[in-house]
Amino acid sequence: MEYQVRAARITDVDRLVALSHEAVFVADRGDTRIAPDLLRQLVYLPQASIFVAERGRELAGGAVLALRPSARAGGYVGTVDLFMVDPQHDIDLVTEALIEELLRSARNKGCGTVEAAQPEDPIDRDRWSRQGFIGAVPLLQRPVAEPAAARR
Repeated sequence: MEYQVRAARITDVDRLVALSHEAVFVADRGDTRIAPDLLRQLVYLPQASIFVAERGRELAGGAVLALRPSARAGGYVGTVDLFMVDPQHDIDLVTEALIEELLRSARNKGCGTVEAAQPEDPIDRDRWSRQGFIGAVPLLQRPVAEPAAARR
């Protein structure tokens, strides 16, 4: 049976958060905590797309694509903000299905490029490479403000 990928619904958020505790983060940016309230908002915002991969009615993975304008890229850039796969499922097939849908969505929304954090695991890097992603220098990051929890 193949994996079906669809746009996430508000009712999928709790399932995604639960999956995040057990999932393999294929494109890991370090902190794997997910803010459920923010995820619920992203379901409805046009500058983000959230997808879930299912087999039957069982959640196999999920991904978030965030869009940002970029003068350098000549349009929008899609950033894979979150990408997770349930280790109980076929990681290769779920990854392929989710990336295919992320790229389709990015194309439809006018993105010139899609970027993702490089996975540390060489096997995960190979999965992304097979989908056409090439290694690039990691982005620089700096927090703008301290998280609310750190200020207390």
